[in-house]
Amino acid sequence: MRRRFQVLLGITTVAALTVLSGCSADSGDGADQPPEGALTVYSGRTENLIGPLMDDFTEQTGIPVAVRYGQSADLALQIDTEGDSTPADVYISQSPGAAGYLADQGRLQQLSKKTLAKVQKRFEDPSGHWVGMSGRVRVMVYNTDTVTDKQFPKSVFDLTGEEYRGKVALAPANGSFQDFVTAMRIQFGKEKTQQWLDGMAANESPTYANNTAIVEAAARGEVPMGLVNHYYNERAKVENASTPTENYFFPDGDIGSLLIATAVGVVNGTDQASEADKLVAFLLSEQAQEFFANETFEYPLAEGVAPPHGLPPLDSLDYTSVDLGKLGEGFGETLQMIEASGLNTN
Repeated sequence: MRRRFQVLLGITTVAALTVLSGCSADSGDGADQPPEGALTVYSGRTENLIGPLMDDFTEQTGIPVAVRYGQSADLALQIDTEGDSTPADVYISQSPGAAGYLADQGRLQQLSKKTLAKVQKRFEDPSGHWVGMSGRVRVMVYNTDTVTDKQFPKSVFDLTGEEYRGKVALAPANGSFQDFVTAMRIQFGKEKTQQWLDGMAANESPTYANNTAIVEAAARGEVPMGLVNHYYNERAKVENASTPTENYFFPDGDIGSLLIATAVGVVNGTDQASEADKLVAFLLSEQAQEFFANETFEYPLAEGVAPPHGLPPLDSLDYTSVDLGKLGEGFGETLQMIEASGLNTN
């Protein structure tokens, strides 16, 4: 696992992008530097999904925010490796698995009861170290010009079949995919999960960096289908109504239609605990929750906020769910299983 830390830290150091919200300073060589006293956020959510909210938070509170963007797993492992010297004050994860890992390592502090009360208990860490901000359902996006309903699988396990060889795109480095694998392992065991991963690799499933790339590839006809979160295709349809892609929800509560929550927590040992708490509370506010619903097309998890326009209420969907608190258990093992399958995680 320590070797895994070193590999991922190398990737993160090269690839992570630091973006500043609020005021910024210039180092003199043209590079932006975090303003003094800035709240440092490590975000597994991309800038377009969370950046506008960081700007709004700074505008409303006067608290500057410096955001380091990267893969959720890489950033979680980096915080753990940095230990007590980490500059991170807040951790935002694309999925609860990486947040659960940090909680298990003692790297997240307990959130207040007032904050936790804003969402249903099923969308928070049982020990109160992280809370869900928004929800996504795993789906199979497909090209409507090349895929018919006769080709829809009854279960995600069917996708290792010969008829799907080279046709199902995956994003193994994505936090949601990793949580999906962990959920499969929790529900069906390690052996069956490893068989599925190995089967997808043997079936020459094309791999992409993220969900957006999969939806774009499906729209181009580069691949006929792929496993993503529901909202990526919703966003693509808003940007271009003629995009020839749609979402397929696996039926009968199949693990392929897993509900996954994004997660946010305060890093243990931060010297800006008050400011960090304010940011978490802001992300659960009506304003932020409506942003998730109306701008990113995710399901808001705070009580009293309507779902995205045109999408059915979350409780009406035939999705499957697992104890989100368990997604952090064996997080390192999940990464090792994905790597062992030969699926490209870069």
